Amino acid sequence: MSRSLKAVAGAAALLCVGLAQAQSNVNIYGLMDAAVGSFQMAGADSTTKVQSGNMTTSFIGFSGSEDVGNGLKVTFAIEHFLRADTGTAGRFDGDKFWARNAYVGLATNYGEYQFGRTTTTMFVSTLMFNAIGDSFAFSPSILQVLTPHAEMLQFYGDTGWSNSVLFKSKSWNGLSFNVQANVGEKAANAFGNNLGGSVLYMSGPLAATVSYSKVKNDAFGAPVGFKDQETKQVGASYDLGVAKLFGQYTKIDTSAAADTGTDIWGVGASIPLAGGKVLAQYGHAKDDGLGDKTNKTLTLGYDYNLSKRTDVYAIYMQDKVTGLDTGDTYAVGIRHKF
Repeated sequence: MSRSLKAVAGAAALLCVGLAQAQSNVNIYGLMDAAVGSFQMAGADSTTKVQSGNMTTSFIGFSGSEDVGNGLKVTFAIEHFLRADTGTAGRFDGDKFWARNAYVGLATNYGEYQFGRTTTTMFVSTLMFNAIGDSFAFSPSILQVLTPHAEMLQFYGDTGWSNSVLFKSKSWNGLSFNVQANVGEKAANAFGNNLGGSVLYMSGPLAATVSYSKVKNDAFGAPVGFKDQETKQVGASYDLGVAKLFGQYTKIDTSAAADTGTDIWGVGASIPLAGGKVLAQYGHAKDDGLGDKTNKTLTLGYDYNLSKRTDVYAIYMQDKVTGLDTGDTYAVGIRHKF
């Protein structure tokens, strides 16, 4: 090769390196979770089945960032729920395709702004301060706060808000905060903006939060005369080394033609044992509406780590609602992160 051709090739190589460094950093990631067992909620028949997303809802995601200088980064994420048991899209038929997250953001030295569909601060607070995490099949906290029995007072809203703005602050000496709002955009079920926020403290073995949300739109199935639903929550955890303890209290008030409310509290523990964790969580929900019903749920389990990315679990859950037969669930499953 001549010197001129070598020079051109070298310049092209340097240009390609420069372009590669200027491009966004894009990641592909996700989680697959499936379990088999006998599933039964209070008042329902027992069903033996293979089911997706029991400990964590299965999903696939794409995210990335670009450093644009002056301490600023452009960020984005699009994340899609799926059902591994049937190979179908979404958490349920008719679910939004990018229901988990779909936002573009700007990260600064003080925190990150996200614009689009963003995960709610109330959902994050609920999953952080119970021993079973974000399980929609086994966590008493998630079940009683976000997906209560038809006989109990309902939670309106979702784990993500569309048309939203979310600010997530940096942590200062363990203290951080989140502020979130969305707009109804004059939809048929919109009565104003949804508002939410949380304050989080994490230092050493102690973590605690105060969280609040007010839902006015995207409240499908809301009662006659619905105005809004306010949810207030406090939670804490403390890691003793031999066990991590959890406590949580949630108050939900719905303003409608007939005002209603629910009081929910839960306690739990996660105990390290033989390469895994023994899990225990109890939840108690009291319906302050006309039904005046109580839901009591106890979950016991063991979660064993096969590797940093894969764990297997065994779960027993007992579910009780006033006036209904007790439900008993037994299941084993596997969860893999990629």
